[in-house]
Amino acid sequence: MLFALALNSCKKDVKTLDTGVQPVTVINAPSNDTSITIAPTTGTSVVFKWAPSSTASTGLVLYEVVFDKAGGDFSKPVYKVVSDGSGVQAQATITQKTLNTIANAAGIAALSSGTLKWAVATSKVTTNQVSTVSHTLQVTRPAGFATVPNTIYLTGSATEQGTDVSKAIAFKKISDGVFELYTSLQPGTYKLIDNTSGTPTTYSINGPAIVLNGETTVTGSKTVYRISLDFGNAAVTITQIVSVNMFLAIDNKIWFTLPYVGNSQWELDGAAVVIPQESWGDESRYKYEFIVKDAANNQSTEWYGSANPDNPDPTTSTPLSYFYMYSLPASSGTFDNCFKMVPSYSGKNCNINVNFSPSITQYTNSVTLQ
Repeated sequence: MLFALALNSCKKDVKTLDTGVQPVTVINAPSNDTSITIAPTTGTSVVFKWAPSSTASTGLVLYEVVFDKAGGDFSKPVYKVVSDGSGVQAQATITQKTLNTIANAAGIAALSSGTLKWAVATSKVTTNQVSTVSHTLQVTRPAGFATVPNTIYLTGSATEQGTDVSKAIAFKKISDGVFELYTSLQPGTYKLIDNTSGTPTTYSINGPAIVLNGETTVTGSKTVYRISLDFGNAAVTITQIVSVNMFLAIDNKIWFTLPYVGNSQWELDGAAVVIPQESWGDESRYKYEFIVKDAANNQSTEWYGSANPDNPDPTTSTPLSYFYMYSLPASSGTFDNCFKMVPSYSGKNCNINVNFSPSITQYTNSVTLQ
């Protein structure tokens, strides 16, 4: 009897793990059949909201928004997004960039409209339940690619580095999906690639559009361009750089014209610098005039100068950031945002360089003694 009592006293209460979960039964937003024109780079995020599962009051549950094609039953959703707060909140904030990816996964082509179906999956331990209700979204996709490259390179016989992919020229990344490159093109062909090793994705330029695969043919003489790419809108703008000129503010005229020397740079050796003398002293304020042409051969002027409205005379130890180049508004005054030369350079031969290489942090210029 004593043994039985001792054995009974050693028993512990064993509770069964509750893996049951109740599905979401109320979806609040976006309302059913909402229409969205997707703008991946500028559109505001869309907040998906629902009433919590009744199981949430008895323990932790996790949520995912699940997407399917219009006729899908969510048994094989095309995309899933974990809710806010690492899955614990009864809402999910989804960017329009992600919505564009989801629409692409559902088979909705660029520049097309279609229907997405969405519901909420609730899970606890190993049990998962899809909501008893679902909503649809009517979405219209832009022209751009659903997934934009993080890097992009230029290669081909028409480029400065030829067809060796390992030497392909990198574009400068301006923002997500947006790139630019100052370079020359000669007769031949070129293409865009997103990697210089492995099996890269290939793009080409077809008029004002970026398309998958293919290559672009160049004819005519060797010419310098700014190639601007926007993968979010599958758009390209090619601008001819006719000339790059150092502009002397006090005389309101071109001081020196810099020839293009390759590698996104313009450079003049042996520039005989004579700094004008005014009643107040040396007057070396300068900035840069870019003469450009668009695809329709319309010519215009772009100005580049300092980030500062006014600057002191530099010295040989002035930080390189003093010479960083920034695009200036057309309304900028003649003497606004100018650089200055080291006063002791007057009467000497100098090297003048404008560097728009994609590898440097900020486009820049330099004036150095030869």
